[in-house]
Amino acid sequence: MLSPGDSITVTVDKAAHGGEGVARYEGMAVFVQGAVPGDTVEATLVTVKKNFARARATSVVTASPIRVDHRCAAAAAGAGCCDYSIVDPQAELSMKTGIVREQLQRIGKVAEIPNIEEQPLRPQVGWRTRFRLGVNAQGRPGFRASHSNDIITGKTCAQAPAGLLDDILASSSYTPGAELIVAVGSTGERTVVESYKAARGRSVSRKIRHVSGPATVTQTVYGATFELDPLGFWQGHSAAPDAYCDIVAQWLGEIDLGSEPVVWDLYGGVGLFVPAIRRALPSSRVISVELGKHAAEVGKKALGEERIEFVTGDVAKVVDKLEAPDAVVLDPPRKGAGREVIAAVAARSPKAVIHVGCDPATMARDMLEWQERGYVLRRVRVFDAFPGTHHSETFCFLTRD
Repeated sequence: MLSPGDSITVTVDKAAHGGEGVARYEGMAVFVQGAVPGDTVEATLVTVKKNFARARATSVVTASPIRVDHRCAAAAAGAGCCDYSIVDPQAELSMKTGIVREQLQRIGKVAEIPNIEEQPLRPQVGWRTRFRLGVNAQGRPGFRASHSNDIITGKTCAQAPAGLLDDILASSSYTPGAELIVAVGSTGERTVVESYKAARGRSVSRKIRHVSGPATVTQTVYGATFELDPLGFWQGHSAAPDAYCDIVAQWLGEIDLGSEPVVWDLYGGVGLFVPAIRRALPSSRVISVELGKHAAEVGKKALGEERIEFVTGDVAKVVDKLEAPDAVVLDPPRKGAGREVIAAVAARSPKAVIHVGCDPATMARDMLEWQERGYVLRRVRVFDAFPGTHHSETFCFLTRD
């Protein structure tokens, strides 16, 4: 009988969703934190269930060919920022693609998965546009430890552009217990604000004080300029907005949607995808739906024109009131769109759907919902949008059977 605290030696066979490695021990699946495919490690069991266990690697017996020295100083010190810091960058995207494929098969029940396209984003270091740092009791900011609220100070993260955080991490002049938000605009200007730490499951919404930089963060993509609140959402990787818009424009441009199509942009935020939709379909009318009132206002200011409409509200509650779409682009939060939303959208019979997922498991569950309503998965592209971490972004293209 295995028990938490026991030490075992296992060889990791594959990567699991969530950043762990999967091994077998006496017929039981063991999910090992801190191990990569090909590693043989000694691991300490953390939890033991009837059919699986979770463990933490304590030492490497035989290193995998894809294991490298830590690429991130903060992660090497125990921070939770870069859990793939020990993975060869050349192997990282294929690992993520394998996870997406496995989730589509197991959860999505997709019988015929199209060839999964892979797209790395450059740069692979110094790519992040937003940081949320914790501030310790001495007023010094740092990165949170993995699976902990402890603050690791004095070490920067590989995701940070060179020099961006140096003065911040060296200072002890911030409010103990606050969160420090650092946002970088398209021009390279840095804004720093202090915020209250959000409750679990909620986003940060209140500022304590403005520390430095412009009051708004300027982001430009596809000719549109958005002026964002520093606490507002924006894509994490500096190259992601243009790359994502490129694929939306490409896929929508390849299908016949008629002379004046209506396109829904659901969970649209500030309307990032709207310029791409209009570029692919110049005669289209776009309806962008977003729950956050402020994001919709930013979108209206940046994109306001007669053929673009912004609707503020819960997607599930408003789609049946909108003009029927010829195509739909939806980018739901990490929890996915879910049965209710997909059923409501499918009931309006769009010819084509571009579904964006930042979590392979919930994305795969949503694919099952689309299939049950007569849609077929035609194309899949995985972006390595968060280098050095287990996260990725997946774009799925579906049409009616």
